[in-house]
Formats: sequence, C-alpha cells, structure tokens
Amino acid sequence: MGRALLHRNYRLFFFGQGISLIGTWLTRVATSWLVYRLTDSALMLGLVSFAGQIPTFLLAPFGGVLVDRWNRHRMLVVTQVLAMVQSALLAFFSLTHTITVAHVLALSAFQGLINAFDTPARQAFVVEMVEDRADLANAIALNSSMVNAARLLGPSVAGVLIAAVGEGTCFLIDAISYLGVIASLLMMRLRPAAPAAARSRILADLGEGFRYVASFAPIRALLLLLALVSLAGVPYTVLMPLFAARVLGGGPHSLGLLMGASGIGAVAGALLLASRRSVLGLGRMLVIAGALFGAGLVAFSFSRWLPVSIALMAVVGGGMMVQMAASNTLLQTLVDEDKRGRVMSFYTMAFFGMAPFGSLAAGWLGARLGAPMTVRLGGFVTLVGVAVFLRKLPALRRAARPIYVRLGILPEIASGLGQTTNKQ
Repeated sequence: MGRALLHRNYRLFFFGQGISLIGTWLTRVATSWLVYRLTDSALMLGLVSFAGQIPTFLLAPFGGVLVDRWNRHRMLVVTQVLAMVQSALLAFFSLTHTITVAHVLALSAFQGLINAFDTPARQAFVVEMVEDRADLANAIALNSSMVNAARLLGPSVAGVLIAAVGEGTCFLIDAISYLGVIASLLMMRLRPAAPAAARSRILADLGEGFRYVASFAPIRALLLLLALVSLAGVPYTVLMPLFAARVLGGGPHSLGLLMGASGIGAVAGALLLASRRSVLGLGRMLVIAGALFGAGLVAFSFSRWLPVSIALMAVVGGGMMVQMAASNTLLQTLVDEDKRGRVMSFYTMAFFGMAPFGSLAAGWLGARLGAPMTVRLGGFVTLVGVAVFLRKLPALRRAARPIYVRLGILPEIASGLGQTTNKQ
C-alpha cells in the first residue's frame, strides 16, 4: 500500500506536504466561517469561493504550457513561497482586527492565481518523484489519502481553534506550515533536467494540447465528467456553514464535524485505491464512486439530524475522492509525456476551475431555494452525468486498450481482449 514511499523524493514530498495541508484546511474552514460571520450571506460565501477559483479556470491552461516548458521543481518552490505569503497576509489582517470581506476576496483571488500554476506543476511532478512508472497509481492514491487525512484533521482542529481564539490563529498556523513543504522540496535529489526542446509560441502549444484532449475520447470523457461533477456536486462545501448553523442548528463545532466526516470517507476511499496494484478496473470504480457521491448529496439534503448528516458526509467524501483520484490516475496513465503538463492543466481546469461557477451558482441558489434544495439538485445532476459516462464506458475501454498494451498493462495477444478489457 505504501510502495511509492520507497522513493526518497516522493517520501520527502509526502511528509512535507502533509504538514502543509493541515494548515491549508485550517484556512479553508476559517475563511468560510469568517465570511459567514461578517456577512451572514450564502451569496457572499459563493462569491468568495468564486474569487478564489476563477483565476485557476482562466489561467490553468497557460500554466500547463509553462509546466511543459519550465523546471517543475523550481516552479513548485516559487508557488509554495507565494502561498505562504498569502496566508501570512490573511493572518495579519485578521489578528489586527482590520480584515474585511474585500481583503478576503482579494487574497482569495491571489491564491487562485497561484493555484493555476501550482496544481498542474504538482500533478505533473509526480512522475519525476516516482521513477518506477508501476508505482505512479500508488503515489497518486497516497497523495489523495494525505490530502484527505489533512481534510479530516484540519476542519476538526479549525472548529476548536475558531471557537477558542478566532480565525486569525488558523491563518497564522497555515502560513508557518508551508515551511514544511518548502523544506522538503529543497532537500530533494533530482536528476538533471534534459535541455528543453525548441518550442513554438505559447498559444500554439496551448492549441496543440486542446486538440489532443478533444480528439482522444477517453481523456475527453474523463475531463467532461470531472468538470460536470465539479460544477454541480463539489460546491456543496460552500453551503456547509449554512447546514451547520441553520439546517442543523449548530456552530463552528458542527461545521468541523461535518467536514471531518467527509475527510474520513475520503481517507477510506484513498486507502482503497492505494491498495490496488493496477489501473485495470478504475473505470468501473469511478462510476460506482460518482454514483455514491451523487446519491449521498441527495440523501444529505433531506437530513435534519446531525448524526445522520455526519454519516452521509462520510459517503459523500469517499465518493468524491475516489472519483477524482481515479480520474487523475487514468489521465496520468493515458497521457503522452510531452503533453503531461497541458493535460494536467485541463484536469486542474475541470476539477478546480469549474468549481467557481458552481460555487457562485450554489450561493445564488442557496439564497433563493435554500441550501438543502441546492445540494439536492447538484446530486441529481451528478447522477445523470455518471449514467452518461457508464453508457460510453465500453467504447472508452476499446480506445484506451492500445495504450495499455504499449505500457504492458494489458497483453498484446487478441485472445486477452474479452478477459481483460472488461475490467478497465
């Protein structure tokens, strides 16, 4: 289950990033509660989330082009330093009691700008930290388990810290936590990078990446489903403060429990993926996870009892994580190496970049239809998208088979077709 940790560079990244991600979740929960406390507005919660994510949607494709051109390791060091500065500014304004919603909006947009370059670089850098391609899927699953373990611990701690000392302390801890991942990146021993090939203009490279994604059905279908789920389903997180305070009659502690339960489900799903030894079967697992995510959202929208809501959040978190990580693993397996940065930028655009539109819509609908109905609609749309993907799955398997054969994942002999491809 932990074979990717045998690679020194990945091991450094895993533990350094693990420290930083706890701080990241402290800031996410503290920001949501701060905005809710200052405005008591579902629309403003959606607007802040939109401001933090729209730069990623607009700039991630350009970030992907640069990831394919520049040194990914150096790019990550720069983005992590900038993210530390962003959290430090949030802490300063909050601890000096001068913070306003305008500050939060501006700094959220700044973080979104950083993420447009950091996320595709981070995704593409995995193959440089894990030299053995056979361990790539395990590394992605372990990374997801790390992200969601932090998601489990961070919100729970955030709920306690917000109630005890306020949001500013969460922001300060987050700023300090970035030192862990920066140190791990600087300690890595990497092979000298090959000289960059002569490149055409950025827009030409961007167009090449788009044509590649649009023309290859498996990658196109994975990205479209991910974008739909991110647009309709994932923005449920924006409305969690309203569920905690209005629907369930709680406060910061209830918010921490709900987000923590989602983290428990996500960690369980990540460990399930980490135990797998092959990408075969991930298509089917992706469908099951997406269906659980959508159905979990629908059921959660009807709950008015905190223990039931917590249990359903575990289902939602597990389904969302497995669907996202399985998509990531399949994309990393199928993509040509010289286009990895650009494809992972489209992954970033689909998963993180579509979320701002969903967040804005969730905030607007939440203010008019109520949080439960908004989440319920998102769950239904997710289920429809998964059903369409399931219908196309046999054709996608056939299109992916030549790549699996070339990589040695599937046997080349035709007699193995019926036995193996039905698990892709």
